[in-house]
Amino acid sequence: MIQGLNNIFSFEHYCMKTFFVRKNCWVCGICLLLFTAVASAQQKVYHLSELAAAATTQLPIIKQKQALLNGAKASLTDTRHSFLPQLKINDQVNLGTDNSLAGSYLPVGVNPSSSAGVRDDNIYQPATGNFGVLYAEYELVDFGLRNAQLQKAQSYIDLQQSDLERELYLLQADVARTYLYLLKAEYRAGAELQSVKRYDSVFRVIKAVTASGIKPGSDSSLAKAELSKAKILYNQTLGTIRLLKDQLSYLCGVPATDLQVDSLAESFSHKKLPGLNFSMDTAVNPLTEFFEKKNKTVLADQAVIRKTYLPKVLLAASTWVRGSGIQYNDEYTSLAKGLGYQRFNYMAGFAVTYNLFSGIYKKDKLAVNRYQLQASEFELEQQKLSLSLSSTRAKDVLQTTEENLAELPVQLQAAADTYLQKLAQYKAGIISLIDLTNASFVLYRSQTDYIETMSDWYLAQLDNAIATGHLSQFIQQLK
Repeated sequence: MIQGLNNIFSFEHYCMKTFFVRKNCWVCGICLLLFTAVASAQQKVYHLSELAAAATTQLPIIKQKQALLNGAKASLTDTRHSFLPQLKINDQVNLGTDNSLAGSYLPVGVNPSSSAGVRDDNIYQPATGNFGVLYAEYELVDFGLRNAQLQKAQSYIDLQQSDLERELYLLQADVARTYLYLLKAEYRAGAELQSVKRYDSVFRVIKAVTASGIKPGSDSSLAKAELSKAKILYNQTLGTIRLLKDQLSYLCGVPATDLQVDSLAESFSHKKLPGLNFSMDTAVNPLTEFFEKKNKTVLADQAVIRKTYLPKVLLAASTWVRGSGIQYNDEYTSLAKGLGYQRFNYMAGFAVTYNLFSGIYKKDKLAVNRYQLQASEFELEQQKLSLSLSSTRAKDVLQTTEENLAELPVQLQAAADTYLQKLAQYKAGIISLIDLTNASFVLYRSQTDYIETMSDWYLAQLDNAIATGHLSQFIQQLK
């Protein structure tokens, strides 16, 4: 498909002086016919750049990618806030007994604590207690973990941004391709409408000569059949145009009934289009940038893994107050007395934490990350190879179509001259209707060959622009 684009531009450059200047050029007639139809329509004419811009805000998939990008930005803020100190406040008011035994135990599950209460026997008299605490903790030294986590969050934002840009890029490519297919269908409809008019004229001539007895009645039937066939092809192409407009409407949000695209007729016949010689530039290609950002995200995750299992230096501080209905001499007082605060304490200090098995954990995590990194690098390499192949194929198609475009003026003019000669010969009774219809078919085929080749040239230019990362330049130049 890409190939179609380049043929049109090359032909314009080559045939400007030899073919389009001729007033009896059939291709120019097709272009002017379509251009007149567009000008007479009371609808806004949309250029490719306008349609591509409209598509960027239309589809839900774009809004989805934008939401994911916003989520990544929110995640960066969440990561920053996770570095804030922990500051916890707690207050307990209790009613219960105080019986304990000497000895230590490991914390298993939830173990209510008794303070003092070590005696020969149990006392089941309840007592009140009040305990309030303010505790703060801050990672004073994390050996770069905080910065690594921020870089990872930022790399995820960059990844989502590149994913959004890639989706927009592919969407605009789809719009451009559909747009070119629509132009091709409109030009083809023009050629088929000319074919219908030719067969209609032939049919009228035959009716006149058969009515006078000069030609047999079978010629009239055959001409009517050819006319009907031409109308069927024309109607099919009109149906294709409607389908392509539906597709553009879906992509761009413009109602299909209001969608009228420019036909580029003026570009074909009056001015030389700018050259579209795009070279490979993966640095600005959203189709490769996404995979590069993905690679950087994996590398950022690797840095986080390395920093996570390093020691941490904590700064901790606490202050607490306490009240109890049991006095220092094991005297039980009133329940109300235990509700007030009677003792105050504070404490601050540093702590170093390190899991002795961190080396094993880090090794395992880095092994997983290493394979993810390899996969990401191979994915990027595969994408670059695919784009390089697409560009090479597009250039090969351009070469072929440009060679064919050099022959099109000769073919098309010869077909037009032949048809006029055969029409005059048929009117003079020198040749049969079959010879005339053959000449008409050759002319129709020459016109459609021109349209197909020009379309292939444009489509090839589009594919090359997509592969090389110059889609926006292509869209801007296609005016």
